[in-house]
Amino acid sequence: MVGGKRKTKTCDKGSQRRWICQLPNVLISDILARVPTKIAVRTGVLSKTWINHWKNVRGLDLESFEFSDMDTFVSFVRSFFDSHRESTIDKIRLSVHYSDCHSLLTQWTDIAIRRRIQHLDVCYYGTCCDVTMPVSLYTCKTLVHLRLCWVVLANLEVVSLPCLKTMHLECIRDLTEPTVEKLISGSPVLEDLIIIRRTSGERFIQVRSNTLKRIHIDTYTEVEIDAPLLECLRTTVYLEKNFMIINLGCSTTLDIDMVFPDVTCTKLLICDTLTDIPRFRGLVTSSYILKNIFLHSEPGPLLQFRDLSRLHVKFSKSDLEMLPAILESCPKLQSLILELIKDPSYKKNREPKLMFSTVPPCLVSSLKVVELKRLIARYEGEVELVRYFLKNSPILEKLRLDTYYTKKGMRDFLKEVVALPRCSSACEVTVL
Repeated sequence: MVGGKRKTKTCDKGSQRRWICQLPNVLISDILARVPTKIAVRTGVLSKTWINHWKNVRGLDLESFEFSDMDTFVSFVRSFFDSHRESTIDKIRLSVHYSDCHSLLTQWTDIAIRRRIQHLDVCYYGTCCDVTMPVSLYTCKTLVHLRLCWVVLANLEVVSLPCLKTMHLECIRDLTEPTVEKLISGSPVLEDLIIIRRTSGERFIQVRSNTLKRIHIDTYTEVEIDAPLLECLRTTVYLEKNFMIINLGCSTTLDIDMVFPDVTCTKLLICDTLTDIPRFRGLVTSSYILKNIFLHSEPGPLLQFRDLSRLHVKFSKSDLEMLPAILESCPKLQSLILELIKDPSYKKNREPKLMFSTVPPCLVSSLKVVELKRLIARYEGEVELVRYFLKNSPILEKLRLDTYYTKKGMRDFLKEVVALPRCSSACEVTVL
């Protein structure tokens, strides 16, 4: 019927419960395995068939502080392992703050490993005793994901982790270079390595792997990298550069944060870091860091950026004026992501003015993808910035605008964007 309103079908609580009851057991188990155990237990209120279904989930995801006391927590964990004596366990995540649980945590980890665990995540926040991981951990044939926090790794005579793809070591007590090297060499399919120390101690680690794709280190870790398939190195640099490149992939991205203590250290740190930038094809950083790099470099385009093909920069409004200089320094840039973030020092009465005296070479010959993300209130020059990219990029293929507007504001914004002239007829504009 033309002009009539279509009636919307609504489901009452009874039909919703019947629908839930009809879900196959395999699907229910899969759903419950993806949420913390505390939430899985609560799903028992949905229907009678769900009351004890959480007990069939082959995984445990618990925080000890969610329990009223240690005895209740220990009893719950023990009952889980007792009920899975004859079955494999897919996933264990235990975060424990009770110091008296240190030996139990080692024991539970060993049980999980012997039940062919795939995802193991153990964090210990007790203060009195150390938790030492069982020897069985180092030869687990089924382990795919490993995250350890505030525990001890010892007795690594033999390491064989044939399925391990992700290794996350955070605040491991007395972590040494030989320990890390053994873990890496014993993991033939390892793709992700995360080392977070947050404490002083032995810094230097050699990372040699033909399978690693991603490395993440903090300021207390210094690495020498020989990883021909590496896709991304993420690091925070303070006082001195904490990475040395021996061998990299042909398209590696550097995701870097830098802390500048004083003027003297800043210049030395920037000069040292810039020497390695040409080894990378992608760069993820902030306008604050780029501003300091330009401030302590020779005037003109940065030669170290000339081979970058991907750039992702978090900009504050006040730093947008340096965008032309950045684009001039990247003549081979193919992908650009600009993320506008909050700037506490920004003066509301002053809007930055982008002055492009010329069209940067990358817009004419290489830039294919531009993404603008705005996580703050509207920037007054937003439409002009969009206009500039559309007008001067003859080979632009995609322009993605991830912005927030009111319903009316979005309509007005869309009208303006649609009306803008485009240099590239093949450009696809997407507004989220």
